[in-house]
Amino acid sequence: MTEVTVGPAGVADAGEILTVQRAAYLDEAQQYADPFLPPLTETLDELRAVLAGPTIVLVARAGHRLVGSVRARVAGDTAHVGRLSVAPDQQGRGIGSRLLGAVESACAGQAVRLELFTGAQSAGNLRFYRRHGYRVVGHRPDPNGVRLAVLEKSLVTSAHSDP
Repeated sequence: MTEVTVGPAGVADAGEILTVQRAAYLDEAQQYADPFLPPLTETLDELRAVLAGPTIVLVARAGHRLVGSVRARVAGDTAHVGRLSVAPDQQGRGIGSRLLGAVESACAGQAVRLELFTGAQSAGNLRFYRRHGYRVVGHRPDPNGVRLAVLEKSLVTSAHSDP
């Protein structure tokens, strides 16, 4: 088994990120009967702009192959995590967990809270995020009417927790 490494993405990674992202989001598109989910319609130029800007974008590689990515944009005291993607043939190997942990670490010191969303009916995604300390704080529709669950996690740990 090839070792997986996680590190910052560069503009040159845009094509591979887009390929993995589209493959990873096909199941969601089928589940919600919506082929126009933003991760599926994002263009190469849009992704290159994200990679060139202030957004944190991390990639996972197995050898030379890009097998996953995640991004976070800090606004105020909140880091908005999105587009967590793992190549379908690499899912279930802990790559998503490593990417999520790495983006959380990259946001520490820049934000006090992490926020993300997933489809409200995406039971596997909801289990994954709950396992990593996220909690559902609300629901909202996406622009196409798909019901989303909004999840949040605090980056601030208190030394004096209440029992």
